[in-house]
Amino acid sequence: MKNLMSFVAMIFLTVSSFAQTQWKVDPYHSSLNFNIEHSGISIVNGKFLDYTGNLTTAGETLENATYDFTVKVASINTSVEDRDNHLKSADFFEVEKYPNMTFKSTKILATGKPDHYLLYGDLTIKDVTKEVIFDVYYGGIAKSDKGEKLGLKAKTTINRFDYNINFDPVAAGVGKEVSIVVHLQFAKQ
Repeated sequence: MKNLMSFVAMIFLTVSSFAQTQWKVDPYHSSLNFNIEHSGISIVNGKFLDYTGNLTTAGETLENATYDFTVKVASINTSVEDRDNHLKSADFFEVEKYPNMTFKSTKILATGKPDHYLLYGDLTIKDVTKEVIFDVYYGGIAKSDKGEKLGLKAKTTINRFDYNINFDPVAAGVGKEVSIVVHLQFAKQ
């Protein structure tokens, strides 16, 4: 009987160690931001306001976590309506033809520094999918009477020309490098 109880306990611990937790992005406590050089002398900031995201974790760290995000490109906001409309046009994102931008993770690696990871995944903008690597800082998990929340910050830089955003092909007015900084809070499901 003792061996049977030990066996059942071992199976329970093994199964629970592989248990996955589902998280959904909380848009009230998250932001998807970008900035790009303008005319070689300043930076234009912007963000996307409409997006969904899911995270699946196994345990208390981000190792073996998976992410997937969908961003409604028409929700772009740079605080200038004319510029936003231009960004939605065929010169840039072509939102009528390509309404969504997506990211799906392929792996996440610990860096050796506490709470820092490298998140690899496929970023699709327009009709192009490319691998990107985000530097991720894991803020941890907070528990309250409203449930559990998980926080992180992720950043990367992409070349807009890699995604067929070819307006100003010499990048004299609009820079080619786009810095992306994402602040995310997830709610446990």
